[in-house]
Amino acid sequence: MTIARLVITAVVLEGRTQADAARSYGVSKGWVSKLIHRYLLEGEAAFEPRSRRPHHTPNEIPASTVELIRQLRLDLTAAGMDAGPHTIAWHLQQQHITVSTATIWRTLNRAGLITPEPKKRPKNTYIRFQAEQPNETWQSDFTHWPLADGTDIEILTWLDDHSRYALSCTAHCPVTVTAVLTTFRAAVNEYGTPASTLTDNGLVFTAKYRKGRNAFETELRTLGIIQKNGHPNHPQTQGKVERFQQTMKKALAKNLSATTPDELQQQLDNFRDYYNAKRPHRSLNGTPTAAYQARPKATPSGSNLAEHNRIRHDRVDSNGKLTLRHNGKLHHIGIGRTHARTPVLMLIQDLNIHIINARTGELIRELTLDPTKDYQPQN
Repeated sequence: MTIARLVITAVVLEGRTQADAARSYGVSKGWVSKLIHRYLLEGEAAFEPRSRRPHHTPNEIPASTVELIRQLRLDLTAAGMDAGPHTIAWHLQQQHITVSTATIWRTLNRAGLITPEPKKRPKNTYIRFQAEQPNETWQSDFTHWPLADGTDIEILTWLDDHSRYALSCTAHCPVTVTAVLTTFRAAVNEYGTPASTLTDNGLVFTAKYRKGRNAFETELRTLGIIQKNGHPNHPQTQGKVERFQQTMKKALAKNLSATTPDELQQQLDNFRDYYNAKRPHRSLNGTPTAAYQARPKATPSGSNLAEHNRIRHDRVDSNGKLTLRHNGKLHHIGIGRTHARTPVLMLIQDLNIHIINARTGELIRELTLDPTKDYQPQN
């Protein structure tokens, strides 16, 4: 028997005073008075536990805002976009509604729209770098995406490191040095020349591991742009563009109807517009467009691509010619049939080339390469 029932029995059935019952059972006279009053009004229902929820909650958000929060969550998730409390709070602010992220989280949780996740690594354990100005560093990378029929397409992205602004996002089959150079030039024409670029060591970005220089590297050197490359097998260096690609694929996965590269390109254009101008970024406290436009743009101050020197071991072919790739283009150099099958050393200093007999050290030919011609004849 509960103490409430004991008190009511003592007062109502035994006829004891409320003060006497309060002293006997160690409770306040005020509580006994309220309990008896409730019993006389409600009968046995007075013994049921009551909710402790306050009668009035002046800070409670309106029902219309609750419904808007739920609808934003559903719409953003259906579109493959980020739909966390910070993103929803930003969208609410665009409608002049201010709600804390904690309140949004509780609203979503009560609606059953929160999926518990394993505990993540604390954000303060990450070492984070961000360029100080727009155009200080452009990151680039490409990733694979299938069309509706399974055809593999490669998507090439250029991203501003400071603002996360997506400068370019294009579909290719496949990505080549020419594609990298073309999209880079288009971005430069629209947004200006960056001070540096940051990519991995893929052949479309650099030929340094083949002791050469491709067309993209030559373009950077011509413009005085510093080229930076991440360490092999360490994609975290290009973490911002990698994260962008993750978000992009999540959005593309909601609509797998593209059957041609042009249709996929339209989806990429739509996503890029949304990502830049309508999707808030937590680290920016706003959109990439706002962050990109907020500060003056950095410009090239020089290049770390010094004069291109290399030594190449080769052998004159049976027709008396050698081949050399410059700026991504293959050139043929005339040596003469008298030197056919002769092993040689090619001492290359940009366009100046010395060709030496590897056995005797004799200088066979000296020339300045003409990049406009395939064949470099003997003069």
